[in-house]
Amino acid sequence: MSLADSLESLRKFELSELDVNNLGSWPTPVKVVTCVLLFGLVGFLGYHFHLQDLKAQLEQRQGQEQTLRQQYTSKAFQAANLQAYKDQMGEMETSFGEMLRQLPSDTEVPGLLEDITLTGLGSGLEFEEIKLQPEVTQQFYIELPIQINAVGAYHDLATFISGVASLPRIVTLHDFEIKPVSAASSSRLRMSIVAKTYRYNEGGGQ
Repeated sequence: MSLADSLESLRKFELSELDVNNLGSWPTPVKVVTCVLLFGLVGFLGYHFHLQDLKAQLEQRQGQEQTLRQQYTSKAFQAANLQAYKDQMGEMETSFGEMLRQLPSDTEVPGLLEDITLTGLGSGLEFEEIKLQPEVTQQFYIELPIQINAVGAYHDLATFISGVASLPRIVTLHDFEIKPVSAASSSRLRMSIVAKTYRYNEGGGQ
């Protein structure tokens, strides 16, 4: 059958004449067209369900690749500067150790209490209590808290705190509490504060 005959038979063909239970009886041109349509449908469905899934996986892998590249760049930079970091850390540890060793090996409590008392009296304060608290042992140092309760004017309290901060010994101040001595007068204040001094812990880090 020529191509012209095939086209002519397709034009004269009616779909109602097809017997779906007997595909072999269909005209050859109809079979060809049906096969082409089925092939196209299968190709479309295959692309839609399979290739689309592969495309999504590819995009996911590309995103992972980008993340891995960034991680590699970051770790490569760290590796390239690892020795510099180690040297810097070593210098910091050495400097820190030297600073710790500059702390006295004893607290020199009597001299410190005398310095605090003189500083307070020179600032115009009246001491109600200066009481040593139990030592607190840290890894590299030992701290000695001193509870201080004093009464004075606001300016006197500020002068005292500034004076304690200027002492040659390392003294830090904590747990401030300032309130009026009485409700009738706000000019005189009672201050409760904890001063801490430190000494080097010779057994620290062992």
